[in-house]
Amino acid sequence: MTFQNKTIVLTGASAGIGQGLAIALAQQGANLVLAARSQAALEETVALCMKQGGSAIAVPTDVTQPQACQQLIEKAITTFGQIDCLINNAGITLLSRFDDVTDLSVFERVMQVNYLGAVYCTHYALPHLKRSQGLLVAISSLCGKTAVPTRTGYVASKHAMQGFFDTLRIELQGSGVDVLVVSPGFVATDIRERALAGNGRSLGQSPRNEDQGTMSVEECVRQIIGAMERRKREHIMTLKGKAIPWVKLIAPRLVDRFAAYAARVTAPTQH
Repeated sequence: MTFQNKTIVLTGASAGIGQGLAIALAQQGANLVLAARSQAALEETVALCMKQGGSAIAVPTDVTQPQACQQLIEKAITTFGQIDCLINNAGITLLSRFDDVTDLSVFERVMQVNYLGAVYCTHYALPHLKRSQGLLVAISSLCGKTAVPTRTGYVASKHAMQGFFDTLRIELQGSGVDVLVVSPGFVATDIRERALAGNGRSLGQSPRNEDQGTMSVEECVRQIIGAMERRKREHIMTLKGKAIPWVKLIAPRLVDRFAAYAARVTAPTQH
């Protein structure tokens, strides 16, 4: 798949992986429909994309609202006439032991953004993707593959996302629409700084050393673009991530111990 003159709807486009993807796709001449909540941040991404030779529009969107997702897709069709790819990238995280949670609404917020937001956007985009025989992309996480202590809400949302798109892929057999699920590990974005604590507030700082064991946004984007070009069904980043499903089959307790150790090293502080 090449992206010249292809219309791509991208959520979570104002920063991090989303902004990196937008710029990389603009370099290939894509028509970009960029979504996030912040108009100002989106406009910055649009300007960066235009400098790279792509066409881009900003559509402020709260993906937790079905009507907003419908309007996003309608704006894409009104502006460019078709949709060739939808990248569900919007996401937030929750860092807290479950027995430290005092505000249960954080689970709803994480599930609404990470899972239901992808469901809503996909629902409204799917008829157009069938017409273009396009590509559905879900930016999930290695947390969608295995358990990670202190991340119950985030892990649950990414497991839901993985299950939804795996099932949808089967339903879409023969339609010409391909479904790609991408599972990054730690990437150098500010998602952990913006993470919710168990009391519903933002942590304000990452609980881990972001200088160690963290993939650059540029490398993450390079891998995602490569998987999209090949219309892969799944792309798991890092050797450790690829090994986890196999190790779980033969030594599940070993995986649990490894995850528990990693959680102790990156234990979040409540604010």
